[in-house]
Amino acid sequence: MDKVLSRSQLVNWRTAVFTIFFVTGLGFASWASRLPAVKRDLGIDDAEIGILLFISGAAAIVGLSLANVLVVRLGARRGMFLTIVTFSLGVAVVGLGVEFLASYAVTAIGLALMGVGMSATDVMMNVEAAAVEQAFEKTLMPLFHAFFSLGTVAGAGIGVLMAVWSVGVAWHLWIVGILVLIAGLVALRAVPIRETMHDDPATPATRRERLAEQLAVWRDPRTYAIGAIMLGMAFAEGSANDWLTIAMVDGHGETEAVGAIALTVFSVSMTVFRVLGGPIVDRIGRVWTLRVLAVAAGVGLILFILAPNLPIAFVGIALWGAGASLGFPLGMSAAADDPAKAAASVSAAATIGYLAFLCGPPALGWISNQIGILPTLWIIVGLIALSGLASGAAKPIAGSKVGAGHPHH
Repeated sequence: MDKVLSRSQLVNWRTAVFTIFFVTGLGFASWASRLPAVKRDLGIDDAEIGILLFISGAAAIVGLSLANVLVVRLGARRGMFLTIVTFSLGVAVVGLGVEFLASYAVTAIGLALMGVGMSATDVMMNVEAAAVEQAFEKTLMPLFHAFFSLGTVAGAGIGVLMAVWSVGVAWHLWIVGILVLIAGLVALRAVPIRETMHDDPATPATRRERLAEQLAVWRDPRTYAIGAIMLGMAFAEGSANDWLTIAMVDGHGETEAVGAIALTVFSVSMTVFRVLGGPIVDRIGRVWTLRVLAVAAGVGLILFILAPNLPIAFVGIALWGAGASLGFPLGMSAAADDPAKAAASVSAAATIGYLAFLCGPPALGWISNQIGILPTLWIIVGLIALSGLASGAAKPIAGSKVGAGHPHH
């Protein structure tokens, strides 16, 4: 049975999970921020960059499936030890492949390791975050995701400095890889070891039953409804990350600098709402928060598409970022309501969300080639509406004290 933790142990556990979210964001954005240098050093074109991104994404899907097995067999703490080491190693291999070996194949291997390590860590850190949330009995998931966002902002910022100072990709990524490894492994020491299948002297037959239980979440309609919430919002977030700058330049005829500012406004709006999200959810409940934000994201995106001038486009971007901010974290939170099925449910919901991140941007690129970027964004408006309609699925299950809201205080 799990032992009761003291207040200071709980706080240390929460801080540890904040740290893991932050360094995962930092590692991911460090690679993404150096894409122009990667392209130059390897002497490749956009299509070949696309293949590298696809390899990373496909490996991430493998990592999601792996995470569930690791949690069941080893527990989240031991599982994350393996995946953080894998992720850091991947970051270092990418640096080696790009700069010292100028090898496309070695770079691809590094990205595959990064993809597996990051997505498996992602599931387990969300399972841990949900467990921390239940222990504190208040909504903390948006704040955990805010730390991931802050990590990406820090990673991108450091990437800009490294490019300006002409620091090679290898040295940059090696330093980041070592940082992620040390911070991640130190943080894990504060994560409690909870009961796992490995500690259970059960017979192989019982273990098989436990694994079958883990897979049963794929037959639960609630998994797909939560997946629909996350699908719409993952599209809303991913499409902005990949296409907002292009939509500003090609759609609204602005300069590249204005495109970069637009993406910054989106990221800041999203991060701010992730910081504020917990208290809002505890006040009005998870379901109403998701409904209100789906309306905000939809209205924001429509304003952006139809904007007659720049100020209205920026208001639209801010609303779009705010609206998209909590779909993913609250979907994760809802998936983890039942501690017994948390790992399997989070893994399933995350798989649906990741598929949107992975398949969404290329699909949008293909459609926008046919009809133009701004008309293509109407597809996202439809998916945001779907997400809003599915919000009822995020209602906390009986016995969960997180996300129900207290509207009558």
